[in-house]
Amino acid sequence: MLRWAQAALSRRSLLLGGGAATIGAAAICSTKTAAQETHRYHAAAGAPEVAASGPSHQSAHGAMITVGSVDNERNGFHPTKMLTDWYTGIVTDLPDGRKLRTFEITAEDKEIEIAPGVLFPAWTYNGRVPGPALRATEGERLRIVFRNNGSHPHSMHFHGIHAARMDGVPGAGVIAPGDEFVYEFEARPFGCHLYHCHALPLARHIHKGMYGIFVIDPDPARHPENAEVAKSRLLGSPENAEWQEMAMVMNAFDTTFDGENEFYACNTIAHCYAKEPIKVEKSRPVRIYLVNITEFDPINSFHLHGNFFDYFDQGTTLTPTLRTVDLIMQCQAQRGILEFTFKEHEAGLYMFHAHQSEFAELGWMGMFDVVETLS
Repeated sequence: MLRWAQAALSRRSLLLGGGAATIGAAAICSTKTAAQETHRYHAAAGAPEVAASGPSHQSAHGAMITVGSVDNERNGFHPTKMLTDWYTGIVTDLPDGRKLRTFEITAEDKEIEIAPGVLFPAWTYNGRVPGPALRATEGERLRIVFRNNGSHPHSMHFHGIHAARMDGVPGAGVIAPGDEFVYEFEARPFGCHLYHCHALPLARHIHKGMYGIFVIDPDPARHPENAEVAKSRLLGSPENAEWQEMAMVMNAFDTTFDGENEFYACNTIAHCYAKEPIKVEKSRPVRIYLVNITEFDPINSFHLHGNFFDYFDQGTTLTPTLRTVDLIMQCQAQRGILEFTFKEHEAGLYMFHAHQSEFAELGWMGMFDVVETLS
């Protein structure tokens, strides 16, 4: 524990001492920031009672937040749009009556901005970190056409059930730059899963950004005992339309390549959802597909302020594995589904973050902006 604390202090000292500024002008500060101004703006617009009498959540965490803005246009992806940007591929019919769902994924080297002014030399799937949020339905045949346009050998390893030759490990789907490989398997089991590169050295390939969320919706016809729940998870169904669903991937970045993370985030950009709170309608339930792919730290966590949620570990059940909790922990590659509602809450800003305080202060902290209706 002492060794961990010393390492954490070292990382914090790097940032507070100007290391990040040297890298690219980002800073973590405890003084008045542009983001605090944004917080006040949202509070005034959405929940004046909170702004007038409620606690200052960011001050409660020491007002530690990055200063400035990330150029999302330059990155080619936007963390808010990522929340609902499901990649459902192309669906065709097979001779046996089943559906074939085809995805096209390309690996490429790309410099991305992970905090204001901090550039990171990433390895990406389809030019983004995390990679596209793949979504399919239980029982479909999946075909993933993978092309490696990067500078190193890469692969796609899917957490799911498939043949060994489709595993994406060396000798089974790791391909050299310029090559192509087609992974094909049945979509099972339903749940909230993960894919990532399994080329060696594994830690470096994952940490450089080669991972993404992989959701398989349950087929309601296969689960008559919980058909209504299954329908609510089936993307595109009338029951699913009621839900506010989001894809969140907890990740971190070692900008000095010393095996320690300097920045933490959800969907890559430090403090992105603190500066641009996620708007949710209070009358509609919220469902979060959450994956932890943080490298170099043994666990990560998700804590929700002012509310509790039900949790479905791995997402492979239709009844909660934990009920009425406000905090869950995930080791690397663990994932699950969170369900909650603000129906009985007053409108306003509700914080969520890792409950490792250091992670929150170094980027993994955001807000839900609960509103009566979305404009």
